[in-house]
Amino acid sequence: MTRPDAAPPARPPVRPRIKGESLVWLTAMGLTIALGMVVLLLGVVASYGLGVFWPKHISEFTIVDGGKTVTVGGELVSRKAKAGNAAGVTSEEIQIYTGNKDAYGLPFRYVDVSAVQTSREPDDALVIERTTGGNAIGLPVALRPKGEAPLPASDPAFHARLDQLVIAAAANRAAVLAIRNGPLAVNAQRLSKLDARLKSMRKRADADAAQLAEVNAEIARLQAESTDLNSQAQAKAATMLGSQLVIRLFTGEEKRIQFKDVLGATWPNQLGLAGRCGVFVTRMARFVWDNPREANTEGGIFPAIFGTLVMTVLMSIVVTPFGVVAAIYLREYARQGLVVRTVRIAVNNLAGVPSIVFGVFGLGFFVYIVGGSVDRLFYDGNLTYGTGGILWAALTLALMTVPVVIVATEEAIAAVPRGAKEGSLACGASKWQTIQRVVLPASVPGILTGLILAMARGAGEVAPLMMVGVVKLAPSLPIDASWKVGDLIPGLHTDQKFMHLGFYIYDLGFQSPDSEAAKPMVFATTLFLIALVVALNLGAILLRDKLRRRLATATF
Repeated sequence: MTRPDAAPPARPPVRPRIKGESLVWLTAMGLTIALGMVVLLLGVVASYGLGVFWPKHISEFTIVDGGKTVTVGGELVSRKAKAGNAAGVTSEEIQIYTGNKDAYGLPFRYVDVSAVQTSREPDDALVIERTTGGNAIGLPVALRPKGEAPLPASDPAFHARLDQLVIAAAANRAAVLAIRNGPLAVNAQRLSKLDARLKSMRKRADADAAQLAEVNAEIARLQAESTDLNSQAQAKAATMLGSQLVIRLFTGEEKRIQFKDVLGATWPNQLGLAGRCGVFVTRMARFVWDNPREANTEGGIFPAIFGTLVMTVLMSIVVTPFGVVAAIYLREYARQGLVVRTVRIAVNNLAGVPSIVFGVFGLGFFVYIVGGSVDRLFYDGNLTYGTGGILWAALTLALMTVPVVIVATEEAIAAVPRGAKEGSLACGASKWQTIQRVVLPASVPGILTGLILAMARGAGEVAPLMMVGVVKLAPSLPIDASWKVGDLIPGLHTDQKFMHLGFYIYDLGFQSPDSEAAKPMVFATTLFLIALVVALNLGAILLRDKLRRRLATATF
């Protein structure tokens, strides 16, 4: 029993309710949802993008088609529900990548699951990657090397001999490309330079006949040398002519494949985990370093990666000084009033202008006005800078992203302690010396923050680039060890059109003649675009953090 005079039991302390706590939790929930969506997006892109390079099993299906029993073979791509028929009965269908586009017309086939009688995975299924016509998929029959007796697939030496011929074809192809992309390309650039010089000389009334003859003789020599180099390339390419691989398609007919077109041969149903990882790495490396093929639905994306990188770096080089100078003037020199407030409002509004508007401006001002004037003044009217190029693309994107840099730089300058500026002025430093040695060093991390945001936006833009220089296919890079007419800097061809990963994705997704074949390339290219943007931003972030640590003092 409880004593009447006993004190009541102590109650636990009531936690005071903090005003606005529910909003804090609501904000945290929103942040969690946003991060989850980002992770989900990256996961989907990475899953589909990396899955392109993973070797899949080859299956052979026996199906009933129109009352006939036929055989279909290839990679099982997807399985999904099919729309219901008139009676409302739904069914399933499978999508099979059959390859052999030159034999079947289309590389994909859809089959009703109900029509499949049997399926198996033959151990000797062979996938041949080719330079044209897409992949060939079938069962090996024989090798027919040039000048040698046929070697049947049942021979124990078949696998080793096939690998030797594939390696020989790759070496031969590399030798041909070394000629065409090396001395032959250099001669073509020299011929372009001499041709422009010859046209310029002919326009002048006082042209020297001896100089004209000298230029014509040099052009004739280079043309003869180019013809000889082209003959050498054709002779090397012909060494693999006649060597063939004979396969039997799953539909029954035999097909002969020239080894000059073979990039690789894989036995996917015989590969273990280590072998699949090796094929995965090889395919990914080839995708990164090769040029596009087959209307961009096959091959690699190296020209697009390089073009995106060069354009973004040029844009960053241009936008940073203009943005910083404008911010310094607005914050430190301009008299604060209606005009400056109007300018700030205009700068902030520029960040919200649709990017296509900047593309139209870049086409009209940079390409037609500035580029046309440069051609008339320095290139005798020859079309050099009066057309789209990587320089005009970089300047257009710099104009589009300069408001971001201005705003970020102004905020960084405003964050510098007032006492540091006044102390510098009190010690006898001029205003410019104070800005140069006190304000700007302390503002560098903020300036780099603006640059990071500008790079992130500029690298992913597509609409303005479509008007000022980006193209569907440009295998030659805008920078190399050669010099040609129109180069402001030796080796940097700023007048040249270029490829861009963003436009490459757009072209694959909406302009490709084979949308099914382009889907894997869309995801893979998107993954590498994200990786490139992350790499550029990560480099800038690391530089910003390093400078922030170096500039950290007791004052700041």
